[in-house]
Amino acid sequence: MAEIREKEEYTVLLRRARLYDAFALLTVVAIVAIDQWTKSLVVQYLSPPGTKPALPLFGQYVVIYYIRNSGAAFGLFANTVFLALLIAAAVGVVVYLYIRIANTGLLLYKLVFAMIIGGALGNLIDRARNAGFVVDFISFRIPQINFYFAIFNVADACISVGVVLLFVLLLFGGAGRTEKSADVVASQSSPLSKTSSARRSGD
Repeated sequence: MAEIREKEEYTVLLRRARLYDAFALLTVVAIVAIDQWTKSLVVQYLSPPGTKPALPLFGQYVVIYYIRNSGAAFGLFANTVFLALLIAAAVGVVVYLYIRIANTGLLLYKLVFAMIIGGALGNLIDRARNAGFVVDFISFRIPQINFYFAIFNVADACISVGVVLLFVLLLFGGAGRTEKSADVVASQSSPLSKTSSARRSGD
């Protein structure tokens, strides 16, 4: 009876994991779609870049101003080999972490990874379509103190928020406890575990 119960628990765990994967996939698709849609609107109505006046979105503090960016998020590392290495390393880390929690991770973790992946895909699509350039158009500024933040886009925002949330989650270590408890269930349900149990019973 105990083995049957453990197997049922493991089956429920896997079904829940696949459901979480589906939510994560929908999040990626939604981010890419919104990112590409907003960029297409900006290109359609504000081309050529840098020639149209800024459009106020939230007063004078958040405005829409179209530029083309050859660097990473917020214009960092423009036109350098380091940019390609940075993107490759970041994607590799995200994929590795997602694989580690594929069957055990919380929904929140998978949604955070989805934000990062969706943002990265949005900008990669942009680079492929625009010969290495990305459309940036969101400008945060505080004119009273002469503060002008780097112009960014929806994909950049998703990547940045996702990275911050991931850092906070890892800092508090919630995933480790979840993975550990789930791995125990998985190991107990594995054929190797059952064989070991049978041997101990025989002894």
